[in-house]
Formats: sequence, C-alpha cells, structure tokens
Amino acid sequence: MFEQISHRYAARETICNLSLTVEPGQVLCLLGPSGSGKTTLLRIAAGIEAQSSGRILLNGEEIAGPSAFLPPEKRGIGLMFQDFALFPHMTIIDNVRYGLTAMSKAEALAEALAALTRVGLAHYADKYPHLLSGGEQQRVALARAIAPRPTVLLMDEPFSGLDARLKDSVRSETLAILSEAKVTAIIVTHDAEEAMRMADRIALLKDGRLVQYGTSEDLYRRPKNLFAAQFFSEINRFEGVVEGGRVHTPLGAFSAHDIGEGKRADVAVRLPGVIVSERDGPVQARIISRRFLGTVEMFTLAIAGSEHPVRARIRADLVASGLRDVTVSVNERDALVFEKAANND
Repeated sequence: MFEQISHRYAARETICNLSLTVEPGQVLCLLGPSGSGKTTLLRIAAGIEAQSSGRILLNGEEIAGPSAFLPPEKRGIGLMFQDFALFPHMTIIDNVRYGLTAMSKAEALAEALAALTRVGLAHYADKYPHLLSGGEQQRVALARAIAPRPTVLLMDEPFSGLDARLKDSVRSETLAILSEAKVTAIIVTHDAEEAMRMADRIALLKDGRLVQYGTSEDLYRRPKNLFAAQFFSEINRFEGVVEGGRVHTPLGAFSAHDIGEGKRADVAVRLPGVIVSERDGPVQARIISRRFLGTVEMFTLAIAGSEHPVRARIRADLVASGLRDVTVSVNERDALVFEKAANND
C-alpha cells in the first residue's frame, strides 16, 4: 500500500500525495507518459529511492515511512529491469541463482532450476545469455526475479526491448507465470494497450498525481477527464459550449450530462466511433486520404465547420475505392464530453 506518498528532486515535486492499494495476487500497472512519476514510485517501493513524506505498507507492516525503513534486501520485493541485466559471463543457471545468497549452494541451485522450469527454460541452464533470443532472455530475467519467491515483484517496462512480434506471446507467458507463482506484481508501462492486456487494476499518472484508478474497462469506458480519454484511444477533439444540455460540434450535438448550462466543454470522439458511409450519415465529408492497414482502413476527412481534419478508423472494404464524397455519423458511446478545465490545452 502506498499511503500519501510525495517525492521531490531538488525543488521539483515528482510525486504528490499519492495513495494506492494493491491486493495480494493482483497485477497493477502504473501507466502514464514520461515524467509522470511511474518509475520513481517503483524505485520508492523497492527502497532505491526514499519518499519525502508518506509511507509504504506491506501486508500491514510499515516498510518505509516515519516509523521504519527496511533496506531493499529485507523487503521481500523483487525487481526486474527493462534491459534484463543478465551477466554475460555467467551461465543461465548462475544468473538465476545469483541473488539466492541466504541459501546453501545446493538449495540455491534447486531453487534456480525450479524457477527456470517454471518459465520453460530448464534445458538452457548451462548456456550463456548471448545464445538466447530476446524473449528467452526476458524469461530468464523473470526466473531470476521470482526465484527468491518475493511477496511483490516490481517490473520496469519489462517488454520495451522486445520485438513487436514477440511482445504478445511473452506478455501472455509472463502473466501465466505470475498467476502460477501467486506473485503480486507492479508493472510500469507507458503503453495503454499493454496495461489493458496485463493488469487487474491500472493507475493512470500525470505529473506525479493519480488521475484515475480502476479496471481497464473503467478507464476506457468511463475516463474521468480528457487526458484519460486520449491516453486510452486516439480521438478527434472539439470544443464547445453547453446549450440546452448538449454540446454542438461539426460531427453533431452530444449530451453534456451534468455539465452546467453555458459551461465550456471538450468533446472527444474516438476514431472507431466515426462511421463513414456513402450516403447514410447526417454529416457531409470529403476524403482527404485513406490508408489500408489490413483489417481496417484509416481515413482523413474534411468536414465543414472543423478547423482540423477528422480521422476515422473503420473496417476495411466498407467504403468503395475511388470514392471522394461520403457521409459521416457518430456512435454516441464513442463520444465523451468533459467540462473544460482551466489548464486544458
């Protein structure tokens, strides 16, 4: 549990009064752009950094705060780096047993082999890291992290160094291993899709503050503000004023819900919610460009009243090739309306 954690680098506040609870066995993703405080929070949990105020509790015991500070090696917390940090001069089995210093050599070898077996790499025990693929090295790093049987495993962008084609399979394997080992995990990522694939809960951070916390469905379907909405999907953004309970945009009028009359509002329309057809929509549009992306096509459209082109992402082959003039409608569940904050761009 993070309880009212704050942190500063010199005069710059990097984390501001942040509180979070991670339940045993859960996977929590810390999500946000660069500079949002994700890695700093992870380092505080590991004991590599000290918070300016607040405290951290593990199973109800304070491990960092006004009353106690346990050093990293006594916290029962594992840390997995994004570059895997394998020792090139050591065999795989020696890399995995490196941190098992409290055990006899025989016990450490047995635990290391058990961890390698869990990640499916026991047959590589006597080989060296350079002989393994990136995905295999990632699994060795995971085996090394879980070999001491940590209560919590901290993972700092563990998949960022992998080829895009490998990521899906390695993420799935990692989740299965974490579940089997019953390890609570906190994973740092800047990739919203990765967070949705991995996490039981997501904490979205911005400028050291917690923007929103919940399941992937909570954050995608019910974002609290424009920042959250555009972090989880590409959007077309419009501005307007609430009139008669609705906000008017070049794509139509949308319910303002509980935003007061006359208030300024931002409207975010997700790209898949823009429906392009030959003649069935209420809004006239002209195709500026279209890109075939396999199962979908990306359209850029000119629409009267919009200063910027409108983008749409629709299933491929729904719109005849060579067509220039089309119509547009919007799926209202993909239109999100927020009261305009004073500091919104």
